[in-house]
Amino acid sequence: MERSVIHFLRRGQVVEIDKVPPTRTVLDYLRLEEKSRGTKEGCNEGDCGACTVALGSLHDGRVVYEAVYSCILLMGHLDGKELVTVDDLADGGALHPVQQAMVDHHASQCGFCTPGFVMSLFTLYHGGFRPERREIADHIAGNLCRCTGYRPIVDAAIASCSGKAEDRWFDSTTATQLAALDDGADVFVGDRESFVALPSSADTLATLAAAHPDATIVAGATDVGLWITKQLREFRRIVHVNKVKSLHKIQDTPDHLTMGAAVTYVEAEKHLANLDPDVGETLRRLGAKQIRAMGTIGGNIANGSPIGDMPPMLIALGATLHLRHGDAMRELSIEDFFIAYGKQDRRPGELVWRIDIPKLQPNEAFRAYKISKRFDQDISAVMAAFKFTLEEHRIVLARVAFGGMAETPKRAPRTEAALAGLSLDATESWSAAIATLAEDYQPISDMRASSGYRLDVAQGLLRKALTEIAGAASKGTRVTGLRTEAA
Repeated sequence: MERSVIHFLRRGQVVEIDKVPPTRTVLDYLRLEEKSRGTKEGCNEGDCGACTVALGSLHDGRVVYEAVYSCILLMGHLDGKELVTVDDLADGGALHPVQQAMVDHHASQCGFCTPGFVMSLFTLYHGGFRPERREIADHIAGNLCRCTGYRPIVDAAIASCSGKAEDRWFDSTTATQLAALDDGADVFVGDRESFVALPSSADTLATLAAAHPDATIVAGATDVGLWITKQLREFRRIVHVNKVKSLHKIQDTPDHLTMGAAVTYVEAEKHLANLDPDVGETLRRLGAKQIRAMGTIGGNIANGSPIGDMPPMLIALGATLHLRHGDAMRELSIEDFFIAYGKQDRRPGELVWRIDIPKLQPNEAFRAYKISKRFDQDISAVMAAFKFTLEEHRIVLARVAFGGMAETPKRAPRTEAALAGLSLDATESWSAAIATLAEDYQPISDMRASSGYRLDVAQGLLRKALTEIAGAASKGTRVTGLRTEAA
């Protein structure tokens, strides 16, 4: 079954689009075609939050609303979902509860950022729980304000987000309408020269990608979106992977965590955090809510970024990557996927398909640290991940991986060899192994950090990991106070 239109729900009505440029963003559709201009264009790169809208989708029969950046969201992402914008919230002359709270708490001045804040709070309003102040801060970390300041905005969230939604979206027929839109059809809009394709089945996706090896594969578009808005690149053929339900599958067993490549960070968050608290803490700072709602684990790997937060942790944990080309499957250790800057071990038309992550054993210790200029929503200058296999207080095996230290996420084989056999009790023996990092990495200097700073930080983080695992109370080593007991 094939459908030649993208269809989605808008203000209670089904919208069908049969002609769309492959690179058309939702923000441009709203402002230029629909003329709904409450949603603002700010940075146009998924950073400031002024363009935030809400996407509604069905989860176990319930409509869940997620805040997303419309400036890097492509029209294909709307298929089968509900699109809600700030223009929709007021009911006649009555403001929505989150809008009224923003007014009551004087939470807006110039107003340019306000539509985005309102839409982020709209999704929190529908979250089904009463958030604490820290949870609110995490939720709006992807929305930047330079006038009012965040205190009155947080106060507005506390006043309006009670855990009980009482608006038009809470008691509506949206769930029934979205269920009707989920027709299982493969979507193909355009022609063979220029198209937007949304395969619904795994086999159709693999066949289409193999037949069009020059097509751009899109998951969450958190990276591809910047190619479009900042590099002004044109793509004639785009294949979306997010409609393939099997690629959203998560298998959580006692020994392994297995995830399809289209699993978003929001979908994976709890499972990944259960691997180790450090993974969860890193994910809390990965992008923003709007990025994690669309960004995928597979996409973060496939783009091969040397500063991605997830790959170093996956490398340290010993993850295995599965790739598919047509009907052929192959697997490799994830560190072998990254060959050089901008080059991965993936042939044209081959897709990142699945990730297998072994869980930590009782005799294994893991640590991960992200160093960036801002705490929230910032790109890493250095991302470090360590896994040590221990016998009593001696390291018998080490896996050390860094991002931001080389042209790819990279292991440190010389340092790993130097760590093997070290006693955690003999702190005087650590220095030689820590110094070996200078043999594994020759980092560059750029706008985020100098080469010398990166190397000093990397060595300091390795010492920090050893200190915590050796048993030092980590309260003194953690800014966030994540670990409050002895390691």
